Amino acid sequence: QVQLVESGGGLVQAGGSLRLSCAASGSAFNIYLMAWYRQAPGKQREWVAGFTSGGTTNYADSVKGRFTISRDNAKVAVYLQMNSLKPEDTAVYYCRYGRGSVFWGQGTQVTVSS
Repeated sequence: QVQLVESGGGLVQAGGSLRLSCAASGSAFNIYLMAWYRQAPGKQREWVAGFTSGGTTNYADSVKGRFTISRDNAKVAVYLQMNSLKPEDTAVYYCRYGRGSVFWGQGTQVTVSS
């Protein structure tokens, strides 16, 4: 069974930075199947960042150049470094594992003030 534990959310001013963490556990875990999503109030959940099958990183156009996804295989963890934050980045951020049948973390709130 895959379990995901997220941390790192908080309140920041526009232009600030946050680093989100997602620690994972589970047998036969493929860290490249992990990704970050976010959901703002009243909006659908959207994909933010993840890895291709080849291990390269991909980003939504809205965050490209500002966010960076990274991994730590030894700790079985993924991170999302968020720089130059904007008010429109305000959302609950979720760590997700898998394709098709997926597992979600509990979500961590990110609030960016003007």
